[in-house]
Order: sequence, then structure tokens, then C-alpha cells
Amino acid sequence: MTTTAPATRPGPESPVRTPGAAARRRRRLAAGLVVCVVVLVAAVAASLALGARPVPLDDVWSSLWHPVPGNADDTAVHDLRLPRTVVGALAGLLLAFGGTVIQGVTRNPLGDPGLLGIQHGSSLAVVLAIALLGVTDPGGYVWFAFAGAAFAVAVVYGVAGTGRGGATPVKLALAGAAFAAAMTSLITLVLLMDPSTLDQYRFWSVGSLAGRSMDVVRPVLPFAIVGVVLTVAVARTLDLLALGDDLARGLGQHLVRARVLSAVAVVLLCGSATALAGPLVFVGLVVPHLARRFTGPDHRWLLAYAAFLGPALVLVADVVGRLVLRPAELQVGIVVSVLGAPLLIAIVRRKGVAGL
Repeated sequence: MTTTAPATRPGPESPVRTPGAAARRRRRLAAGLVVCVVVLVAAVAASLALGARPVPLDDVWSSLWHPVPGNADDTAVHDLRLPRTVVGALAGLLLAFGGTVIQGVTRNPLGDPGLLGIQHGSSLAVVLAIALLGVTDPGGYVWFAFAGAAFAVAVVYGVAGTGRGGATPVKLALAGAAFAAAMTSLITLVLLMDPSTLDQYRFWSVGSLAGRSMDVVRPVLPFAIVGVVLTVAVARTLDLLALGDDLARGLGQHLVRARVLSAVAVVLLCGSATALAGPLVFVGLVVPHLARRFTGPDHRWLLAYAAFLGPALVLVADVVGRLVLRPAELQVGIVVSVLGAPLLIAIVRRKGVAGL
């Protein structure tokens, strides 16, 4: 006599996703993405209209398309705020993508450009450019910041890749922390020996959009585009890496190639962002967590949300910095830290960081 095992009813531990549920989830995510777009549009409008000299939105539109030479409003919008808005939005997008890739590759919820020493490498390169070559223009920092970011990732991945298992998430985090500590010591040494370098460096090091022009964007843009394309290409790979090395390898994933492509993307993204606006903190850390609250661990949706939330965060912080001490202003890096820290604490307290 044979017995048939009773059918089990799916419970919380074994959810069943029906086609209808999947369709509802896609609609919900699409609706949330529309909200993110609206938020970014509002942030761009505020960035163009608000500041020491407020400009009505109607005048902003005419200033963008039909600027009148010598008009104070047109000069403020077209020549000053438009480049600043473009730089801020691009830096926010790149840092948001970079933080998402770093958290996915290292499986570290606290991953950001500082985790791999990227910002520290860029900072050392800029310090040396100021102290040894006399570079003083923010536009001149671009290539040095980029080279420093590439050097940082090369060293960290080279150190972490030695030994058994290659560049595992734990080894990457440890190598990045060690590299960051070493670079911080070297930066401090140079600044203590040359006070004039400190005067130049401290303005750049807090992260700023002031004084940026489209001349800073043009040399960085090709590298930024390649970094974004690479990030989109490895999105599915990041989902597999989140399952663990063994399972990802069992599903046919080439781990070394995946991490190398991710490393190249991170260099291009974070190096470009640091070259544009200096070492902005918290953007690459906060935005992926904020987006993950709505999207879950799917990196394709996560990157879509981050593409709008990152620029919006930087632009809102920049607008707040212009208004709180008007007509003076706070640098965007300071405001991002003030806004980002409690935001991250609220996210962690509400949802935790287990969504990676």
C-alpha cells in the first residue's frame, strides 16, 4: 500500500510568485520610477532658480534658451547655475552607480568609494599636483584625480587578488581599508609640510560644485559614459554574485572576469565623479540603500532608481547649501554629509541592511 504525501501549503518561507503578482510588482516599480523622475526634475528646477539671487521659473526657461548678454538673471542661470547643475547631476549619478557596484561586488552594505580607497587615491594625486606642480584650477585636478582613482583600485585589487581564493569581498574590504589609511597618512604629511597646499586642498576636499564649468565636464564625459555602460552590463552579474561565490560559479559565472569588469566600472565612475566635484561622501553609500528600500535586491531596478535619486540628492544638498547662509553658501559635500547621515540611520533602523 502506498501513501501520498499531503500537499504542502506555501507559507512565508516558500512564497509563490504568480504572473499577476509579478505584473503588479513591475507596475509598482514603474510608478516609483516615475516619482523618482519627478523628484529629479524638481531638484533641477530648484538648482536653476534658487540661490543668492532667486529667479522665477518663467525667466529661467527664457534664460536657458534665449539668454540676453549683460542680463543679470540670464548670466546667473545660463553661465553659472546650468554648468553647476550639470556637474552636480552627473556626479550624483556616477557616485550612486559606483556605490551600487561596490556594495554588490563586495557584498558589504557599507560599501562606498571610500571602501576601496578610491577617494583617498584621488585626494593624494590632487595633493601632489598642488604641492609639486602648482596646479590651482579645479579643472586642472581632473586628470590627477582620475589617475589617483585608477591607482587605488589597481593596488587594492592587486593586493586582494594574491593568495588563495583571489579577490574575495573580505580581502577587498581589508585591502581597501589598509590602502585608505596609508594614503591618509601621506596626505597629512604633505599638507603639514606645505601650508599653501593645505589652503588649496581643503576647499576641494570637502566636495564642491562652486566655480565648476562645462570645461570640467567635457574631458570626463567619455569615461563616465563608458563607466555607466559597463555598470548596466554587469547588473545581472551583480545579482548572481549576491548569491555567493560558490553558487555564482555553479551558475556559470566567471568570477574573476566579473570582478575585473566591475573594478573598471568603479574606477571610471568614481574617478570621474571625484574629478568633477571632489570627494563627495555619503552619496555612494546612501543612495543604493534608499533605492533598495523600494526595489529589493534586483540590480537592474536598483540602478534605474539610483540614476535619478543620486543626482536629486546632490542637487538638493547644493540648493540647501546656497540658501542656509545666503548670500554666502555651504559646500555641497558638507550638506550631503549632514543630510546623508540621518537618512542612512533612518533607513537602517527601519529596514536593516539585509537586502544585499
